[in-house]
Amino acid sequence: MPDRESNLSRRTLLGRVVGAGAGVLVPYFTTAGAEQHALPRSKNDRLRIGAVGMRYQGSVVAKKALPYGDIVALCDVDRRIGEKARQQFGNRAELYEDYRAMLDRNDLDVLTIGTPDHWHTAMLIDACRAGVDVYCEKPLTLTIDEGKAICRVVRQTQRVVQVGSWQRSDHRFRLACEMVHQGRIGKLRRVDVVLGPNETGGPFSETQPPPHLNWNLWQGQTPAVPYIPERCHYAQTERFQAGTFRWWYEYSGGQMTDWGAHHLDIAQWAVGAQDSGPVSVEGSAEFPDIPNGYNVATRYQARYTYANGVELTVRDSGRNGVMLTGTEGRIFVNRGVLAGKSVDDLRDRPLPREEFQLYPDDNLDRPARMGKLDAIVNHMGNFYDCLISRKQPVSDVFSQHRSVTVCHLGNIAMWLGRPVAWDPSSEQFVQDEEADRLIRRPQRAGFAVDA
Repeated sequence: MPDRESNLSRRTLLGRVVGAGAGVLVPYFTTAGAEQHALPRSKNDRLRIGAVGMRYQGSVVAKKALPYGDIVALCDVDRRIGEKARQQFGNRAELYEDYRAMLDRNDLDVLTIGTPDHWHTAMLIDACRAGVDVYCEKPLTLTIDEGKAICRVVRQTQRVVQVGSWQRSDHRFRLACEMVHQGRIGKLRRVDVVLGPNETGGPFSETQPPPHLNWNLWQGQTPAVPYIPERCHYAQTERFQAGTFRWWYEYSGGQMTDWGAHHLDIAQWAVGAQDSGPVSVEGSAEFPDIPNGYNVATRYQARYTYANGVELTVRDSGRNGVMLTGTEGRIFVNRGVLAGKSVDDLRDRPLPREEFQLYPDDNLDRPARMGKLDAIVNHMGNFYDCLISRKQPVSDVFSQHRSVTVCHLGNIAMWLGRPVAWDPSSEQFVQDEEADRLIRRPQRAGFAVDA
């Protein structure tokens, strides 16, 4: 193995050099753009970035990292996608098929992960153990047990990991949650979340994988099955623009973990359960019975209860977003709207800067406190600020593990078709061996997550 000590020493020195040059950290919510955030102060200080999973969102994430460093390594199990990405980034990066070979380099500072969900955990853990900080797309995990493993490894290695649940970096969502915590709608009683429907399709035809795709490596820990293009390729339909892997439970969790990783995270934030979760869950769903077809639920709903009495509901139909209802009003928030009487009242009664902040940072520019909701969302900028300060980013793995656990709990309750009791302290179901077995999944030999 390469000399990791030299790599870690270089990273430590880099943090000190950049931190000393920066003085006070630059706030990451600003209208000035990404170039104003945590930029290295000289060419020699630029971070060396590896990117894995280069189709669509993985490529988007890598682009957002460019103001802060150089893409020196790219990885994708589809050679055509990898070669296209290499051209996109100036033909300077070394191209890999297996991320493990990429991590054998001793010069990477950061890894961005934009793969399908079932690969997130292994890649994140291996990167942390290699001394590399990580930006990982959401949802963080495929199972609840994977999240526990990630949290253990991040604590052990002290790496900085930002999860791509970027709504935490959007003023609308953060302000909505802070208003709830400040009692602007009285005592929170209910959170209603609409995620939207899952895609339907199939049966699809089995065929031979194309020569440019390593199908065995793409499947990773999941069961080995014949190649079907609709399992792994990107597609755009009338309703969706997403990787088709999302509509197979083997690789993802449907909208419960796709949009759910965003909206249920905001629900957790509003409830104040960043380090906890619900105590009971019930769900119902209709599942397709199509050989070689998408197997996520065609219709679904779930209801959660928290120890403080707040009820959280999830539906597949309605207006996409999060409705927060309290004893004295309500707030609706999604990516285009923050609405409610209490929001209108901010013009005359803004939240004082001195009040509690969900993500406290004296250097944050907070125009939302005056009702200005048009500032640039710079989730990547927050990550790079934290690479310098070594503090937890706004979407840290510990709270994101708890949020995606809520997503997984909903799917588990739907699969079982009955209510379940959950102990957020032990992170186990209460006297329910059948449900406990669904906290983890069998993993294929040679690809099991080593935690």
